[in-house]
Amino acid sequence: MNLAIVGVGYVGLVTGTCLADVGYTVTCVDNNPEKIVSLRRGENPIFEPGLDELLHRNISNERLHFTGDLAVALKDATAIFIAVGTPEGEDGSADLKYVVQVSEAIGRVVNKDMIVIVKSTVPVGTNDIVEEILQREISSRSLTIKCTVVSNPEFLKEGTAIKDFMEPDRIIIGLNDPSARDYFKRLYKPFIVTDESKLMFMDRRSAEVTKYAANAMLALRISFMNEMARFCETVGANVDHIRIGIGADERIGKKYLYAGPGYGGSCFPKDVTALINMGNKYDVKFGILEGVEYANKTQATFILNKVRKAFPDLKGIKIAVWGLAFKPGTDDVRRTPSENLIAGLLKAGAQVIAHDPEAQANFEKSIGKHSELSYVSNRQDALEDASALILMTEWNEYRAPDWQLIKSLMKKPFVFDYRNQYQIEELMQHGFRYECIGRPSFNPEAQA
Repeated sequence: MNLAIVGVGYVGLVTGTCLADVGYTVTCVDNNPEKIVSLRRGENPIFEPGLDELLHRNISNERLHFTGDLAVALKDATAIFIAVGTPEGEDGSADLKYVVQVSEAIGRVVNKDMIVIVKSTVPVGTNDIVEEILQREISSRSLTIKCTVVSNPEFLKEGTAIKDFMEPDRIIIGLNDPSARDYFKRLYKPFIVTDESKLMFMDRRSAEVTKYAANAMLALRISFMNEMARFCETVGANVDHIRIGIGADERIGKKYLYAGPGYGGSCFPKDVTALINMGNKYDVKFGILEGVEYANKTQATFILNKVRKAFPDLKGIKIAVWGLAFKPGTDDVRRTPSENLIAGLLKAGAQVIAHDPEAQANFEKSIGKHSELSYVSNRQDALEDASALILMTEWNEYRAPDWQLIKSLMKKPFVFDYRNQYQIEELMQHGFRYECIGRPSFNPEAQA
């Protein structure tokens, strides 16, 4: 099977590489000549565990190709994936300019029947727009070929994207033409050998909404637990106990019930806002999702205020921050909670020393240069004479620190654990002041 993919960003590259790894011939298209050249050399532009190995293997086996010429990619292809970005517009809605541009380009060069698969996260009705564009462009060339447009949203999690694609919990296929079903059964058979029920067919609009609904539901759980954590702090309860208690209910389940600094990344913030905007367009108010957004924004203020309460005057105070990516396993810093926190600390006059095993370069590009913000390659170096350590991302290398060593390096033994990773008993034993989210904290000075 020969396939083409337009867009060699995160989704396009992971999709193309995984499809090639099961034996398909895949040609990826991008309009960035430098990216095409570097990818042909096997240079991976993104950090994703396992992707380097798959990229090199499939380039070497000549199953994965890269080009800037759409016509070349379409020559032998039976289907083409649209995997371009849909950035957030000024009004919060998804900007479809790249999807429109690619649809027009396909319509201008396709010369045979083709299945057009929309992988990009797009608002409801976008597949209809893609179909209209293709029909218009093809008709203008006096051709009678058929392009079948299908919604096939991605559900990849950064940090586990390869596993998510190779071992999916579901594959959503939204189509209005039942004749395409058999094609997708063949296409995805290598990924659902043990459970064909994971391939789920529905209409296109339902598939489009399913993607947004999934991300909105996950964001809702995060915001709910963060608000519950704030309540627990006020009434003297422990959010970890609440999580275990409600997670044991099979109707609720155990995932996405951890309190933290708030959700970030390329999907949840953008998709929640886009779904609210879609609702407004159709005169349907998503009151719950507006609450989800509000809770996430106020969580950023909540964690900053914890630091400001402990240090009423932050001017000249040295703060160490561990973790810049919005989650472990990625170098993605889009909408990362760390940026709001660090920006607030800098505005208050603090000196910030930051560490992240993968995301430092991206974070510096995002937040910009600042005289009081610096980065270290060794996590321990951030602690020299620091008055506090703030954990923002739960990378594995932060999970079991040497508290005795850390105490010897710091000016004050103070930890803000914004991922609830550490045990208060251990911090108490070493004489640390400890603040977390929704769990008991400890101040040795108050105990004296």
